[in-house]
Amino acid sequence: MVINDGVQLTVTITLFILSYIFYKINVSFCCFFILLAVFTTRTTTFYLAGMAIERYIAICKPLHYAQICTVRRTHMVIGLIWFICVAPDITDLFVTLATEPPSFFYESVFCLRPNVFKDPVLAFKKQVFDIIYFSCVFLILVFTYLKILFAARALSTEKTSSQKARNTILLHGAQLAMCMLSYISPSVEIVLQIIFPGRILEIRYANYLIVYILPRFLSPIIYGFRDKKFRKYLRMYLLSCRYRDTVKKVTPVHKDSL
Repeated sequence: MVINDGVQLTVTITLFILSYIFYKINVSFCCFFILLAVFTTRTTTFYLAGMAIERYIAICKPLHYAQICTVRRTHMVIGLIWFICVAPDITDLFVTLATEPPSFFYESVFCLRPNVFKDPVLAFKKQVFDIIYFSCVFLILVFTYLKILFAARALSTEKTSSQKARNTILLHGAQLAMCMLSYISPSVEIVLQIIFPGRILEIRYANYLIVYILPRFLSPIIYGFRDKKFRKYLRMYLLSCRYRDTVKKVTPVHKDSL
């Protein structure tokens, strides 16, 4: 998921910078950037669902964990996630290729999805698929959290691991809620443009930071600080930096060194 979010951030930042520098770019390049950005954005939610299921198996079915959660099956799940997420976007591209003239792909447009995939049916289809995907992931998170909660209450041992698993799924739920901001962001952006008609670029910039940057920026920080080894070495690094700063302030400066 971290690699996926890194690709998503790289693509969206590149597209954002290009839109500010050139304003309009070639339709073919715009299609590539939009499809890759939508694909990596959508797969984040499925990675959250997969991680929640893995925690559910580890807590509720520990004896079967080694047989179920193998490296081979993990690769198969990742491949299935990619197929599920890329299929709707590929159909959008095929429909656009069939309905638009070849000259359209040599034109330059401001790189937004409605400017490239113009058919209203495609926009409606995207909303339907997004709602279905996010609803499935939400139900998976709720189901796994409740199962782990009931299992933790029933077991007198392994309370620490159960508590950690519940916290992990709660973090997944928080990330999913932040990712779902992409649902309401277009409507909010339209309302803000009506209220502040001369601030379109600022509104898009703020929307981009809150909806796309913030959820992926918090993910590595949250999981990094939850890792014991990372916290240990981070604390050692901060203490060593503070010690060096203290030594520099305390050590007197000799006249011969001036």
